[in-house]
Amino acid sequence: MTDSSQIPPDVGAHRALLLHDRKLIVDLIELTLNHGLFVVRAASNLAEAEAILGEWHPHMAVVDMDHDDSTALLARVRADNALRRGVTPILGLTRRGDLQTKLKAFDLGVDDILTVPFSPEELLARSIVITRRATGGNPQIVPVIKLGEIEVDIVHRQVSAGGSVIHLSGIEQSLLYLLASRGGQVVTREEALDAIWGTDFVTESNLVDRHIRSLRIKLQNGYRNPRFIATVPGKGYRFIPTFSNQGWSGGQD
Repeated sequence: MTDSSQIPPDVGAHRALLLHDRKLIVDLIELTLNHGLFVVRAASNLAEAEAILGEWHPHMAVVDMDHDDSTALLARVRADNALRRGVTPILGLTRRGDLQTKLKAFDLGVDDILTVPFSPEELLARSIVITRRATGGNPQIVPVIKLGEIEVDIVHRQVSAGGSVIHLSGIEQSLLYLLASRGGQVVTREEALDAIWGTDFVTESNLVDRHIRSLRIKLQNGYRNPRFIATVPGKGYRFIPTFSNQGWSGGQD
C-alpha cells in the first residue's frame, strides 16, 4: 500500500483509490493520475483498500476486476456510499475484453470499464468523465505532466523538452510514461510488452526495441550518452529523471 506520508496534499484534487496488485501497473496509473487532478492511494488487497476507504473517503475508485477481491471491494464501496449518502464512481480494469466480462462488471456496479493494456490518456479521460458525472465538477481537461524536466501534454501527445515541442505516437507516449513511472528502475522488455501491448505478443518480439529507438530519435537521446532513456544491457531500459539541455538543438534527428 502507498505510504500515506508520501501523499501530497489533496486540496483541489480528486482522491482516487486504486486496487491492483501489480506494481508496474500501479506505478503507471499513479503517474498518469497523480499530477494535480487526482491524488492516488493504492492497495494490493481488500484489507488495505478498506482501510483507505474508511479513513480517506475517495472521490473515485479504480478497481482491477480480475483481482480476487474486486467483487468484495465493490460491495464495500456501495455500502460506504449508502452510509455516507455519497457517490464514489468506479472505473474497472480488465485484461478480458469480451462483452460478457464487461456486462458482469457493470452488473457489479462499475461506471466504466477499461481493457488492459490501456493508453494513459484514455485512463485519464475516463477518470475525469466519471468523476465529473458524480460530482458535477468541471476539472481541467488538458493537463500537463512533468517527468523530470520534460513536460507532457497527454491529450495532444506533445512533449516539451529544452524549449522544443515533440509529437509522439500513442505507443511512444505510453513507453515514456511506463519508464518514467518506475522512478529510474529498470523496465524489462517483457514488462513493457505486457503493460503496453498485452500478452498476445511473444517475448522474442523486437517491438519494444524498435519503439524505444524511435522515441530516442525524437528525444535526441543517444545510445552512448543517454539524456532521457538509458539501456541496461541484458535487462531492459530505465528513465533518467533529470537531464541537461546542453547540446539540445531543438530539432529532431
